[in-house]
Amino acid sequence: MSRKIFDYTKSVLERVSFDTTLFCKELEKALRMLLPYEIEQLTAWLMNFTKEKPELRKCLRIINE
Repeated sequence: MSRKIFDYTKSVLERVSFDTTLFCKELEKALRMLLPYEIEQLTAWLMNFTKEKPELRKCLRIINE
């Protein structure tokens, strides 16, 4: 079940990546739902995903809070 949530989270983040504010909000929601090891996986995925979208990099600070 939790793998489905992780995959769904990635899908949502990809779909809202056109809007930085919305992306940050969805990332905050994801961090409340995911398990600690999934957050680590999501962080790795985000680092790769945001390489080509530098405007989204500022949302990564949410993970460190």
